[in-house]
Amino acid sequence: MPFHLADVQSQYDKDKNLKKEDVEALMNWAKKQAHLPEINELQAILFLQSCYYKNEATKNAIDTFFTTKTQHSELFKGKNPSSPLLKETIDNSLAVILPKKTPKGHTIVFLKLMETSTEKFHFVEHIKIFDMVCMLQLHQEGTSEGYIIVADLKGAVFGHLTRVALAGPGVIKKFLLYLQEAMPLRLKELHFVNTVPFMDKILAMIKPFMKMEIMDMLHLHSNVDGLVKYVPAECLPEDYGGSVESTTILHEKVKRLLSENADFFDWEDKQIVDETKRQKKLDNFKNKGGIQGSFKKLEID
Repeated sequence: MPFHLADVQSQYDKDKNLKKEDVEALMNWAKKQAHLPEINELQAILFLQSCYYKNEATKNAIDTFFTTKTQHSELFKGKNPSSPLLKETIDNSLAVILPKKTPKGHTIVFLKLMETSTEKFHFVEHIKIFDMVCMLQLHQEGTSEGYIIVADLKGAVFGHLTRVALAGPGVIKKFLLYLQEAMPLRLKELHFVNTVPFMDKILAMIKPFMKMEIMDMLHLHSNVDGLVKYVPAECLPEDYGGSVESTTILHEKVKRLLSENADFFDWEDKQIVDETKRQKKLDNFKNKGGIQGSFKKLEID
């Protein structure tokens, strides 16, 4: 693979709970699952760490991750940064990993609309960009103690919500279950800042698909003052009162980052399952929105 990946040894060095023998056992298991794509050592580490080193939970997460991305390719495949619709969304919205972690070592994913025109808002493409940014971060930087998602709703209007609704409730269900069950990251907090008058309708759309553990992580803030009670101001962009570069500069940087890593996204697109080789069928997979199992065990700080 020509693209940059995090150094594997550094992952063991920084995490005393991560055991090489457990990772090797997981990789040996994966090799015996004929339907799964080949996974590398770094990927095994990411999944094991995200599941708090629980062997069976990790196996379920790996299978769920690749099965979901394969069966719901409309959401998770076709991540060429130069494709017209995706490029338009990248140009008009911000999904970025902020450069400063919190004192607890948590990674912050920051989301906002840079262009508020509803005609240029493509909900499915926003899901793809979120996934691209997070998965690239994980593969390039390795494990994190946790992830905090901050979504700024400033500039959002009811027309944006209409566009989300037009995509269908199935899209929201698939994405939220993927976030909760499959992504190899430890989700710690979810913040909506600059909440909008129709916030109740947004919550009505997402709550049915959010597990209780996630609901407990959800925080709503009318302005940045509420957010900084949870996320230190110095970790935020300067236009939010922080010491990090402005969202305008961050936006330009992430656009270049995604463009420069097109090979990585192409490789990810090719990591799919072959259902004809699956030894044990997943009952009711589609009925559950493409996800089975329960939310990955959390360790609460």
